Amino acid sequence: MTVKGKNKDIGGYIAPERIKRIGILTGGGDCPGLNAVIRGVVRAATLERGWEVYGILDGFDGLLRKNAFRKLESKDVRGLQVRGGTILGTSNRGNPLNYPVMVRGKTVYRDVTNDIVRQIKRLKLDVLVTVGGDGTMKITQAIYEKGVPVVGVPKTIDNDLGVTDVTFGFNSAVACSTDALDKLHTTAESHHRVLVVEVMGRDCGWIALEAGVAGGADVILIPEIPFDLEKVSAHIKRRKQTGSRFSIVIVAEGAFAKGGKKIYEKEPQPGGIPGRLGGIGRWVANEISKRTNIESRVVVLGHLQRGGSPTTFDRILATRFGVEAVNLIADGKFGQMVCLKGRQIKSALIKSAVKKLKHVDPNGQVVQTAEALGISFGRSD
Repeated sequence: MTVKGKNKDIGGYIAPERIKRIGILTGGGDCPGLNAVIRGVVRAATLERGWEVYGILDGFDGLLRKNAFRKLESKDVRGLQVRGGTILGTSNRGNPLNYPVMVRGKTVYRDVTNDIVRQIKRLKLDVLVTVGGDGTMKITQAIYEKGVPVVGVPKTIDNDLGVTDVTFGFNSAVACSTDALDKLHTTAESHHRVLVVEVMGRDCGWIALEAGVAGGADVILIPEIPFDLEKVSAHIKRRKQTGSRFSIVIVAEGAFAKGGKKIYEKEPQPGGIPGRLGGIGRWVANEISKRTNIESRVVVLGHLQRGGSPTTFDRILATRFGVEAVNLIADGKFGQMVCLKGRQIKSALIKSAVKKLKHVDPNGQVVQTAEALGISFGRSD
């Protein structure tokens, strides 16, 4: 499968002219645009290069099972760019770097990436294309360092992956959240209520920020700016005093009050398993009601942001990413991830992409724009 490169930073290497068979998997949470990437990779690889493409089922889990793959040809991806989800399935439950296994009746956590490398060899895959976010790319980097030629494609609705200006899936999630805000304005105004909308994003506030600005939210709460509930409540009271008898609050799931903690539906588990954020929206709604005496309701968008057809922007970006991933393989640029810089598709080292999350700048231009419009972030300073 691989010929060990002389440069230790290269990891696994295979001459581009020797490539015959590549694999592709989608890891982590699903999002609109995954199928468009698959289509881009399959068509560019089979029609332009004459390579065989095999889809690995259910993310990295598929490389820990037998026969969890399918051959993909051009006819299999016809019209796929309009479909949400992923035809290959995905999984964000098990991390191969810290995978739960049963030993003498007890669950222990082990690094099973060697098992993944062996399966890749058994499948005779020359290169593996992985489509995913921060967690997927960390796993990809680990197997690359064990000699597997890899190329990454950045995906996450959270838009928190480094080195790329935008990840596909983000625009679709923002569009979904904005549409919800548009609809909720009329019911909030009719009943003179405060409506709190909780959106995804984990530890970054990109979805809340951009949807909040686009959808005319009155308050935006994000993890990067710990909020003061007194400031939020005072803002809502001022609106009522000036004739606006309703307010829209959008809150990222990872937001938290100054001096407080993030709220989890499911706490982080042993073995480095991350928790499931959720509940901040209901808490904020209850606290606002107490402080303002205005009836408040909460809407949790949840997986609506992950579902449905991708926006035009995400269809194009995902397709370009897929085609460029094939170009990177043909150029022998392994260990790299495609990315968007301005309007150009570029590439960067995967290890650079996973160094740190891309957070919202609390004093950045978009935040300043929101504050110039009179939107409150509940700043305590």
